Amino acid sequence: MKLQTSRAYSSTVIITFLLLLTSCAAGNAQFTPDEPAGFWYGLWHGIISFISLIIHLFTETVIVYEVNNSGGWYDFGFLLGVICIWGGGSHVTRKSSEDKKRKQEWDEIGDKVELKVMRKLKEWADNEENSGSREEWDEIGEKVENKLKRKIREWAEKE
Repeated sequence: MKLQTSRAYSSTVIITFLLLLTSCAAGNAQFTPDEPAGFWYGLWHGIISFISLIIHLFTETVIVYEVNNSGGWYDFGFLLGVICIWGGGSHVTRKSSEDKKRKQEWDEIGDKVELKVMRKLKEWADNEENSGSREEWDEIGEKVENKLKRKIREWAEKE
């Protein structure tokens, strides 16, 4: 019983919120060429632009951008509203550079481990020269190297 009440309450709140958002959406009859939308409406329309876009897909009465606007100031407000909500994109670059740095660090660690293992395998093979052919040791070294790379990759992906 509580779950149904909670869902009904949530649905009512969401519908009310959406109606409030769209009541001041772009394309409203309150804006005319004589009284165009200004900076503050541009800011508001930028903030609700995604919701306006979704509604515009289903109806022609709501549009994303107000045609009857004051020009540059409305445009500036609209752009500022979009940036406030969607973040502008600077975080994408930062996150991307962090990922590149992390990948580079793991590549360097992997290269160091690989060199050390290969050096030790070569020393071991040189010490055991009499017990097998060079091709056998190369094959063993390749198998160990591949397994080590696979295990390091698995370990790194768990982190």
